[in-house]
Amino acid sequence: SPAGERCSPSRIGLVLNLRGWERAVAAGCDEANVVVCATDGFGIRNQGASVAEQLATLEAIATDRAERGGPALSATISVAFGCPFEAQVVEVARACAEAGVTEIALADTIGAADPWTVRARMEAVRAVAPGAKLRLHFHDTRNTGLANAAAALEAGADVLDASCGGIGGCPFAPGATGNIATEDLVYMLERGGWETGLDLDALIETAGWIGERLGRPRPSALSRAGRFPAARQPSLSSV
Repeated sequence: SPAGERCSPSRIGLVLNLRGWERAVAAGCDEANVVVCATDGFGIRNQGASVAEQLATLEAIATDRAERGGPALSATISVAFGCPFEAQVVEVARACAEAGVTEIALADTIGAADPWTVRARMEAVRAVAPGAKLRLHFHDTRNTGLANAAAALEAGADVLDASCGGIGGCPFAPGATGNIATEDLVYMLERGGWETGLDLDALIETAGWIGERLGRPRPSALSRAGRFPAARQPSLSSV
């Protein structure tokens, strides 16, 4: 945030079905993030349910929350920027908004997005869900993750997802790699004058720890290259 606003930690439960919702409630999660795929092909492979079935689950969860209470509700539209099968992003976003979801995430699950598509897709979703916070979730499969994050920020994204060390991935995304690395994203933002409230050196150290535990190098660039010293303005005598 340019104003240096800091967010308190939040425990988010990833929910794929009604049983997942019950578990999120029982675990005392602060937020339940319901995943709805933008395609039947990916949804059936990933969750064993079509888009229509996933939206019915979302509606059932929203109804249960309204009646019994529970954690805050958000939704992620997976394969929102490309799918090996097909896609229907705007229709899903409209249904999420109609179900009362206050935060919608657009996830580049297979890492196929580009900055221009990101801006266009965000504009289309905002048109059908103007009251929802918009979160963007990028994978760096084709080395466009940070460029997409920058485009999303300029287009007014409310939240950006990232993963320390750049770990993550999806078994149903061909050639999948992890999410954009938290330390890489923080470095880029802070170089641009944004305040994240995160400790970059601690993130780099944590990424190293994760790599040791996984027994493989971290994919994040900053884990390999390290931070760069803050740029200094030249003095008049050196100009």
